[in-house]
Amino acid sequence: MASSEYRLGTRHPLPATRSQKPREFSKSHDFVLSGHQWQLTAGNWSLTMGGMTRWHLGTMGFGYKEWVGSFYPAGMPPRSFLAHYSQFFDAVEIDSTFYGVPGAEQVKRWTAVTPPDFTFCIKTPRHITHELRLVNALEPMSDFLKVISLLGEKLRVVLIQLPPDLDHGYFNLLRHFLMALPTDFRYAVEFRHRSWNTPGTAVLLRDYHVAWTMADYIHMPKQIKRTTDFLYLRFIGPHGQFATKDKELVDKTAVLQTWYDHLQPELDKVEDVYGFFNNDYAGFSPQTCNRFKKIVGIGGEDIRPLQQGRLF
Repeated sequence: MASSEYRLGTRHPLPATRSQKPREFSKSHDFVLSGHQWQLTAGNWSLTMGGMTRWHLGTMGFGYKEWVGSFYPAGMPPRSFLAHYSQFFDAVEIDSTFYGVPGAEQVKRWTAVTPPDFTFCIKTPRHITHELRLVNALEPMSDFLKVISLLGEKLRVVLIQLPPDLDHGYFNLLRHFLMALPTDFRYAVEFRHRSWNTPGTAVLLRDYHVAWTMADYIHMPKQIKRTTDFLYLRFIGPHGQFATKDKELVDKTAVLQTWYDHLQPELDKVEDVYGFFNNDYAGFSPQTCNRFKKIVGIGGEDIRPLQQGRLF
């Protein structure tokens, strides 16, 4: 993001989408008939009849010590996790920010150790969404945005997850909050109460160019709601349902295929698709993410246990 000053309450023209050059096509680039669209996939790009769609698929968080030996080489120090992660995935959803605003130096290091085309999506602190519940929250939101803006163009989406007891009765509160947000950033809102599932909610998000986060999560409806020029998906399981985080315990292939089939009609209408997996979804999010990448057709090699590696 270019600007270093973020004054909430002031609306600015929606920034132009960052221009990106598609990655080179791999040796395998056959046209595949998908539904009623011809689709060409390569790298993290999907070429449909309507144009190019960029896919940004990764995991929710990267700093899991349980991944050492299964994803990170044995003996790798935590400070090297993100650089290693970015060799396999081009996007990550940072959920540690839910528990507090990161320090400026930490944010600078995130961007320093990742490739130029790496993508960050950042979760809004719970102090803003769950404790203040969006009331008198503009100043802390401004402080948060100022810090994460240090990611520069690697910052793509700010996720605003509402608490499960914040229902549709707070519609006007959400409207005023979104109205005050600077458009130097792109936002996605995740609802955790089913009462938000109304046409009026979609209109509200469209008015402010905000994505309706689609979540595969227990009681929430599994549906596609396109409200802006990108889609945002989260694949979440019941918290703590698996004792380990180093191997897949559930095969979600059929479910993920269904999600992809339902996404197909929307792909020529959006520029980017963001999708992130947590460990509670199937047991080991890197492997599940790669499973989805295979379905999409943008790679996704199997993850094999790693032995002692060369430390960074």
